[in-house]
Amino acid sequence: MPTGHVTPRPAALAAEASIVEQIYEAVIEQRLLPGTKLPEAELCEAFGVGRMHIRRALLLLANRDVVELRANRGAFVAQPTAKQARDVFEARHALEPTVAELAAQRCTRTGLALLHKHLVNESAAHNQGNRREAIRLSGQFHIALADVAANQVMSRLVKNLVIRSSLIIGMYGQTSGHTCRDDEHAGILQAMRSKNAELAAHLMRAHLQHIFENLALASRVANRTDLVSLFRPTRQ
Repeated sequence: MPTGHVTPRPAALAAEASIVEQIYEAVIEQRLLPGTKLPEAELCEAFGVGRMHIRRALLLLANRDVVELRANRGAFVAQPTAKQARDVFEARHALEPTVAELAAQRCTRTGLALLHKHLVNESAAHNQGNRREAIRLSGQFHIALADVAANQVMSRLVKNLVIRSSLIIGMYGQTSGHTCRDDEHAGILQAMRSKNAELAAHLMRAHLQHIFENLALASRVANRTDLVSLFRPTRQ
């Protein structure tokens, strides 16, 4: 009989993937703010699973830089510093104008239609005052744009940076604002429709600067969250 590491069963893997995605979405939507403690016992109760499932899910989230695992203290939603915030947006400034340029050059009718539908939903969320959904869709626009650019490496990098940006905005973002302004997204999409790659890159650069300017890097957001109440309604 083989010994050593035991591979989790498919049902267990599916349960852990669901936990990862629900915590990830809660972070992206700013229902879980940076620095929030994630006690294993509360997560077990919230998701109705054992500690091993929770530990594997937290490890996966740590690999995505969404969660920090601290020795003898447990797991916490990642809490980026002001310096890390600047580094993330420097990286986005270096990467995403090129992504927008490539997307303008390579976009198809299907890609443009998907982005247009995305903007309709984003605008509706803003108009309805649904901040959580607007935040989620704002970040997803940048990820979708990278997909249209058809560069898998850039797409993975953008997704990682969007995740980190959500954490940063959760800590430092002005409460009266959103992660992005949907009218600026619309301008980028219009530049793509006209195949104006240079304009798309310029608009993306200005757009990222506006997001960064909405951050108050000297402030921090304190947070206490009832994880059982937060996640229990989403269980299947």
